[in-house]
Amino acid sequence: MDWSLIEQKLESLRRAIGRVEGRCPEVAVTLARDYDAQDIVSLNLTRAVQLCVDIANHVLSESDLPSPVTMGQSFELLEELGVIGPELCVRMKKAVGFRNLTVHNYDAIDWAIVHAIARHHLVDFKAFAEEVLLLRG
Repeated sequence: MDWSLIEQKLESLRRAIGRVEGRCPEVAVTLARDYDAQDIVSLNLTRAVQLCVDIANHVLSESDLPSPVTMGQSFELLEELGVIGPELCVRMKKAVGFRNLTVHNYDAIDWAIVHAIARHHLVDFKAFAEEVLLLRG
């Protein structure tokens, strides 16, 4: 496995999470009014999801499992390999759903949901990174 590539992606993930933490306001109504914060938070949450999918697919490329058909399936296959647990798998698949909504339906984003993700679910990305790093041993 190319650990330098994984570490580079994990560093990008750390930066994306840091941008969300640094720019997400305390309350959802402020995010709903601050277009710059919306852009920074939504873009970096989307990046975080994509980076996790990329890392998952890199890990899967070293396995005998078939290639995932969907982004969500990447996490299902990681669970099958024992890299992540079932609860984290479900949370990461929900993150993919959020990413798809953000990318494909930007004008219908509920900023209260984005705020809740930014304030309460960044731990999912951090947990994912920790689980991947356990592979290195």
